[in-house]
Order: sequence, then C-alpha cells, then structure tokens
Amino acid sequence: MDHDELMFRPGLLAGQRVLVTGGGTGLGRVIAEACLLLGSEVYICGRRSDVLQRTASELQSAHAGRVVPLQCDLRQHEAIVELIDHVWSDGGPLTGLVNNAAGNFLSRTEDLSPRGFDAIANTVFRGSFLVTLECAKRWLAEGRRASVVSMLTTWVWNGSPFTVPSAMSKAALRAMTQSLAVEWGPRGLRLNAIAPGLFPTPGMSARLDPGGSSYDPASRNPMRRAGRMTELANLAVFLLSDGAGYVNGETIAIDGAEHLASGGNFAHLASWTPQQLLEAREAARRTDAADKQARRS
Repeated sequence: MDHDELMFRPGLLAGQRVLVTGGGTGLGRVIAEACLLLGSEVYICGRRSDVLQRTASELQSAHAGRVVPLQCDLRQHEAIVELIDHVWSDGGPLTGLVNNAAGNFLSRTEDLSPRGFDAIANTVFRGSFLVTLECAKRWLAEGRRASVVSMLTTWVWNGSPFTVPSAMSKAALRAMTQSLAVEWGPRGLRLNAIAPGLFPTPGMSARLDPGGSSYDPASRNPMRRAGRMTELANLAVFLLSDGAGYVNGETIAIDGAEHLASGGNFAHLASWTPQQLLEAREAARRTDAADKQARRS
C-alpha cells in the first residue's frame, strides 16, 4: 500500500494514536497500515506474538513510523486492563480504537457446544465491549475526544444461518455502537461501525470457505467483484479522522450492495448436506489447531 491508494492527504492522522485489535493479519493489518501511512502511531494486539512482531517489523520497514505489537487475549478482562494501561503509559492516551478482533466458523446451530459459542462471543462481543469500556473510562475521566470504529458484518441487519454466534455477537456490537454514541457523544466520544462484505483473507477462507467453492462474487454481488482492501482502509480512516466529526452512531455497509441483492449471508448453505457442513467445521478446527500449535512453538 502507498499514498496513491489512499484518498487522503499525507499527515491526516499526524499526532494520533490508534489501537487496532486483531491488527496482525487480514483487515486489521490493512487498517493499521493505512493509519501508519497517514501519520498515526499504531498499536496492534492479538493472541499470536510472532505474527504481531512480524507485522510490526514489516510495516515499519515499509513506511517508517511506529507500530507497537502487544500480545493480548481479549477473552480475559485482566489482560485487557493490562493492555490499555500499557498503552496509556507508553506515550499517553489513545485517540482512536478499531475493534477488529473476531472469530467465526461454519456450523449447524444444533451442533454448537457452549464452548464453541463462547469461543466466538467472548472475543467478538465481550472482548470488544471491554476494550471499548476500558478506553472510554480513561477518555471520559480525562475529558478527551476520541473515535471508536467497530468492524461488523452485514448480517447485523438480517442475521446469518450457520454462523449464529458471530451474527449474534456482531448485532450486539451494533447495539453498543448506537447506544454509546448517544450516551458518550455529548462528552466527546464518537462510535461508528463498518459492515464489510467480502474482502478475502486467508483466515476467512480457511474457516468460512474451506472448499473454496461456496461463494462466487460474479454471481451474487451487484458490482461483480469482491472488495479491495484499500477501499475498506479509506472508510476506516475517514471514520477515525476529525473530518468525520459529525458522524456518530452509524453502521456503514461496504459490500457493493450485496446484502440488498442477496442477503449477503450464509443462507445458501441450507442446500449443503450434513456431511459438507461437517467437513467445513472440521476444516475450521484444523485451522484453529494449527494456530494454537504455532502460539505454543
């Protein structure tokens, strides 16, 4: 990525300090890179220290600036408090937060275990709320202005079969965005959300399309293509910047109108056999097991 791919002037975010959860890979990495390019100091957190360290090194080598990798399991409240305390002590308060950390897998809902549900909800819903709360308590106490952007999905408007824990959790974050925009808006905090359509990443493909055949953008998307990462980055930067100072409590879809045309969810999997769904779930489990092994090694 370079400045020519972004629609904003250089230095737009100079002097800003932004935390991107799940910032080591995928959409989070792209948003972190855009913030860095535009002058922000960037913190990225996630569960895999090696991935975070590599991303920070690569981004700093490509663009200079400062990217700080911080390992944190958002399912643990104590870890979140330690994370935010560290950031504040490392150079002052944040000016922006991007709630991007997520998880998802395909499953018939009747096959879900409480542990499987918690694996998604405790990161996407509970973890994102607690990070937002820990930042906001400090912002409010210090009388500061800040912007929070949460990454959702278009399923917040119509649900999504076969990914119910994610659909429930993302819908809850939309309600959080709307609620806190009103409660904290008078005190200088803005909360908005982005609902992306298909922006292919390796993690998404491994968990939600293990066979590589469940989605054809040319057949379902009015734009006849998937999203480009820089398009998403431009929207995130806009919402974080002071130029969007009157945008508050909104969830903005960026999906080429796919959710309007086809629902934009996994309803089409109703045609899959139980064996196909089982194979997709097992593929997601293998991906998670590989991730866990990498964290231990």
